[in-house]
Amino acid sequence: MPWDPTETIRRTLWIGGGQWSGKTTVSALLAARHGLTFYSYDYHDARGHHDRRTAARVRRGGPIDAPPIGVDWENSTPDQLAEAVIASFPERFEWVLDDLRALITPCRMIADGWGLRPELVAPVTDDLRQMVVLAPTDAFRALQATRLERSRSPVQAARDRLVAQDAIRTARELGIRVIEVDGSRTAEQVADTVSAHFSPFLDQSPGGLPRARTHR
Repeated sequence: MPWDPTETIRRTLWIGGGQWSGKTTVSALLAARHGLTFYSYDYHDARGHHDRRTAARVRRGGPIDAPPIGVDWENSTPDQLAEAVIASFPERFEWVLDDLRALITPCRMIADGWGLRPELVAPVTDDLRQMVVLAPTDAFRALQATRLERSRSPVQAARDRLVAQDAIRTARELGIRVIEVDGSRTAEQVADTVSAHFSPFLDQSPGGLPRARTHR
């Protein structure tokens, strides 16, 4: 059978949404439950994609050392930071697609990350039901701010809230399901909800699940 570089992409299950909404935890739970191959956007974005981002900036005539998205954090408003990071996602998503094209697996993929934007995923997936967006409430964000070091920056927290709101709005416009995360349910319970949503695409046969794989 000839190699189809789009097959893995088309069959991937996607979890996007706001920062600190539990995307990676839920994805890891589903990978273990259903024998899915797990792709972590954040892991790649902070490593190999960062190098590609630097190389692309240099090719455009920019400096080697610069803020990741070309914005001065100290002198920018949350709106400016949100606008800049949203504008950076299309290029970064192309690197995700490059990664997925190189993967051949008998299992479905599950991919999570805030850069997996509804408007970017929709054109490359077979079915919009293959994506969900996790939406953290303001109360849940406040709870996470007491737990997570990076979320304690008021400017970053405000930026992340704006980026999440944009993803939620876009998902609803496209008809992609949004699942609210408010802290009243455990990660396992949220995973139950996501699993039920993805059930048409999951192998539910007893004892027939391949071993979960994690790609990093």
